Amino acid sequence: MALIGSSDLDVFPIGLGGNTFGFTADRDATFAILDAWVAGGGNFVDSADSYSAWAPGNKGGESETLIGEWLAARGPGAREQLVIATKVSQHPEYRGLAPENVRAALDASLQRLQTDVIDLYYAHYDTDPEQDIDEIAATFGGLVVEGKVRYIAPSNFSPERIAAWVESARRQGVAVPVAVQPYYNLLHRSEVERALVPVAQQYGLSLIPYYGLEKGFLAGKYRSTELPADASPRAAQAVKHVTPEGLAIVDKLDEIALAHDVKPAAVALAWLRYQPSVAAPLASASRVAQVDDLLDAGRVALAADEIEALNEVSATAA
Repeated sequence: MALIGSSDLDVFPIGLGGNTFGFTADRDATFAILDAWVAGGGNFVDSADSYSAWAPGNKGGESETLIGEWLAARGPGAREQLVIATKVSQHPEYRGLAPENVRAALDASLQRLQTDVIDLYYAHYDTDPEQDIDEIAATFGGLVVEGKVRYIAPSNFSPERIAAWVESARRQGVAVPVAVQPYYNLLHRSEVERALVPVAQQYGLSLIPYYGLEKGFLAGKYRSTELPADASPRAAQAVKHVTPEGLAIVDKLDEIALAHDVKPAAVALAWLRYQPSVAAPLASASRVAQVDDLLDAGRVALAADEIEALNEVSATAA
């Protein structure tokens, strides 16, 4: 298990991404995935109020709604089995981080999730970099005081704005962020490691990386630019990494995975677990069969030479 920043949130060291729920995973698949996740020891689930507004026929909130329905269907005790994270700023009806918008969006998320409190609440994007960071810090700190949120965090904020948020919260005497959610994986390293990790270390923030599998490429799903007939909606973005550098990373993941009797996806996510300040990388599943790979990622122990080999092979690609 892993503690997130200065919080008491003790989570399985991989988080289950909810971006597939109500998108590539329907209600039955979502329930099966959540059942398998909890049965296997997983407890951390990450969503957003905007998931999955991009899908035809959706309006946003579908992921939270399905998580809430699962909690209700599983009955007493189900809520205690999950650490739930969700986000605000991108729902079509609740865009931005204005105080009144954040409060309205939070109430809508709580209703969809069928819970009284969210464990970790993110500002999804810094939608207006000119917005007073003191206002953001006060707004999110106030949610903790109200008891609707336990802990807070930014996602997709610049290192400078993250530092400013923490400093402002300290000055105001309100809750400080405990984590940050960045785009981080073996193919997207340099910016995070150069600029964000030092800020996270300075302020005691945990990294909760998303796109840990780079839309499936680091799972070894795409080794040709020709898309398979059953390709996922994100496949076109994944195959852009079918280059000599990208395939060299996948080959190394294959080699290490074989040594541990796990899938390449488990190794790619496990590599993230070993990086400075990382608490729990996120990855999603569209089918229950994929859950075991995510659970393996939280348990496989990589040797120092294996981590270094992945560092070296990904250095030029990242």
